[in-house]
Amino acid sequence: MTAHLDGEIRDGRHHMQVRVYYEDTDFSGIVYHANYLRFMERGRTNHLRLMGAEQQALFEQAEAEDASFAFVVRSMHLDFLKSARMDDVLDVVTWPIAVKGASIMLAQEVRRGGDVLVKAEVRVAFISGGRAQPIPKSIRTLMKANVIS
Repeated sequence: MTAHLDGEIRDGRHHMQVRVYYEDTDFSGIVYHANYLRFMERGRTNHLRLMGAEQQALFEQAEAEDASFAFVVRSMHLDFLKSARMDDVLDVVTWPIAVKGASIMLAQEVRRGGDVLVKAEVRVAFISGGRAQPIPKSIRTLMKANVIS
């Protein structure tokens, strides 16, 4: 049951469905732009969860290498192409583009059927002690195994 809730990985890409609720929309009945960021954050989190490692164990291993760390969004480029409306079922698709040193570049799309509604490129940085640090080997290896050429 959890695998369905967290989405699934197909052809190296994580797919997760999200239903649009009233609370996701603005006064005009379309999805408020900031809510796409929430949908994509869930996609990135569930992508990591389903990549073949238990997420909590992965973070515990990373903490053993460096006790205080966090992943932070360093930059995000978004293109809003079409709108979603209440009751739409969206597919949030996430895949890694590059893993380098202290950052991971991910591509994301929010789709409704065959239509791409929002496209994003997200650079996530690994921060420790208030500064960017090399991504721990356990996480870097896992992400590189899924990079689509």
